[in-house]
Amino acid sequence: MFASMFRLPDVRWAALALACFGVGAAAQFAGAPAWAWLPAYLACYLAGGWGPAWEGISALAKPRFEVDLLMVIAAVAAAAIGQWFDGALLIVIFATSGALEAVLTERTADSVRSLLEHAPDRAVRLRDGREETVDAADLAPGDTVLIRPGDRVPADGTVTAGESEVDESTLTGEALPGRKALGAQVLAGTVNGTGALEVRVDRASADSVLARVARQVEEASEAKSKTQLTIERVEQPYSLIVVAATLALLAVPLLSGAAFEPTLLRAMTFMIVASPCAIVLATMPPLLAAVALAGRRGVLVKSALMIERLAEVDQAAFDKTGTLTNGRPRIERIEVLGSAIDGAVDGDGGRSAIDGDASASDARLRRLVAAAEARSEHPLGRVLAAIGDANGATDFQAVPGRGVRARVDGADVQVGHPVLLDDAEEDPAARRLVAELESQGLTVAVAVADKRPIGVIGLTDTVRPEAAQAVAALEARLGSSARLLTGDHPAAARRVGAAVGIDRVDATLLPGDKAERLAGTRTLYCGDGINDAPALAASHVGVAMGGTASDLALQSADVVLVGQRLTALPAAVDLARKAKRVATANLAFAAAVIAVLATWDLVGDLPLVLGVAGHELSTVIVGLNGLRLLSGRHWKETRV
Repeated sequence: MFASMFRLPDVRWAALALACFGVGAAAQFAGAPAWAWLPAYLACYLAGGWGPAWEGISALAKPRFEVDLLMVIAAVAAAAIGQWFDGALLIVIFATSGALEAVLTERTADSVRSLLEHAPDRAVRLRDGREETVDAADLAPGDTVLIRPGDRVPADGTVTAGESEVDESTLTGEALPGRKALGAQVLAGTVNGTGALEVRVDRASADSVLARVARQVEEASEAKSKTQLTIERVEQPYSLIVVAATLALLAVPLLSGAAFEPTLLRAMTFMIVASPCAIVLATMPPLLAAVALAGRRGVLVKSALMIERLAEVDQAAFDKTGTLTNGRPRIERIEVLGSAIDGAVDGDGGRSAIDGDASASDARLRRLVAAAEARSEHPLGRVLAAIGDANGATDFQAVPGRGVRARVDGADVQVGHPVLLDDAEEDPAARRLVAELESQGLTVAVAVADKRPIGVIGLTDTVRPEAAQAVAALEARLGSSARLLTGDHPAAARRVGAAVGIDRVDATLLPGDKAERLAGTRTLYCGDGINDAPALAASHVGVAMGGTASDLALQSADVVLVGQRLTALPAAVDLARKAKRVATANLAFAAAVIAVLATWDLVGDLPLVLGVAGHELSTVIVGLNGLRLLSGRHWKETRV
């Protein structure tokens, strides 16, 4: 506990060390006796050196040799030969650069974590026609909240009543407020405009987009990039080599009869300038700054490693529904297979709920389809759930790549991809209808009850207005053609592909098929549904559409587009590449400074003060160079 009080980097202890150094240096150069300035230097050593000394000594027990300990040993050695000023200067510069590093790194995380301040603490919940004020953290999925004009949205949810405009700039980067009406999604922390809204809570506070931001920032700070991991693996043996070389520089000349004091100063200077402090700091600040800037623009990147991987992608691939399209399909045709409805029986041998008057077949079909899809997370499922009475289904099960299954009024109902017909009783009429609708470029869903086809539904979707621009921009940056991977029929897939400029279209794919096509490649894959989760996990970088994506897709993805703007993807690739270039430049600069100063010390006469200043200044420079990516001018997104 006592030791933790002194653990650096800490701005207060660095400031105290600097103040003590200033007092001691002023007194020494004014000609005061040693007793006047020596206590100030001792206080400087204690304030600025205790933390790294304790860290270094504690690391030896692991066993691990820390760079911090090199600095402290050099400072103590300088004091031992009467070079109090040089040793104290080393302590001050090292402590100051360490504190600055901590401040800059924390600023990166704070720039995204500050979003959490936008989440309100209280909410107005509607229950049994009454309003009650509750803690926002106590809201649960299914609750309904009232959001008055000017209020902040307390939880992610769906508008059930009212109409307004909502400012989402803090989360999505969208400058203009967006219209929200019945069925629209709203995010916690955004600001309501002039209208009142009633919103059904979809996620608990711990699962909101804001909460995900906080968790991802923590994960990004803890997760190391590949470059950083390589540096840390090399740091330990490199530090030991520096120590061995320092001892050799001290022992060999002394055994040859060289003077002790200049030999010690040369050895200490070498140990300082050869230490890899700047190299250790070279990569994480730019990568974390890129995570923070992307987060402020509505692109959540889960770790610094993902920034590196995003810079490496050489191809883009997309899902269709809810990704290249708006994810709000509309129904074009509903065809009832009446004979199948009239003839189906339930599992007990009696007439099922779909039995009855042929004139009511359409209503019964709508009822069975809506109830079976009531709990579906897929965009098509949500549309189908709205065509009839969606209550009363049991034993719901989502089957990735096929659709959903549920027990509705005694019937075993399946709704989804036409592949369901393969396991149903043969019905030529159903096959003909599927072929006809698919030839028109419609997305087709079939309904099967008790193994008998009962209906075929044709749906269509509108392409996102920015999709073609985003695809073209990614193709230009990556130097390769984009791909469309979808489970839909080839005609529907080709229609969307042509609209957005994608020629390479793979249709009728199951989730595992998508993953197989992406495995081992450097492909950026963007999707949103449960069936996209395997592909998101298998791709080099998986990107989920934030507003429409299923929870499984969000968990599998490496990047989340909170604002659902595909034009943010090329901007994110540009930022990632810039961050990697900055990290590479930092590494080259840090290595060059070490090489120049170490060579100068070995073949010339490098003053200790100049060596200390050059070494620590290079550390500060690479830190500041990385953190400049926090500036919004590095985000270049062209919007439609």
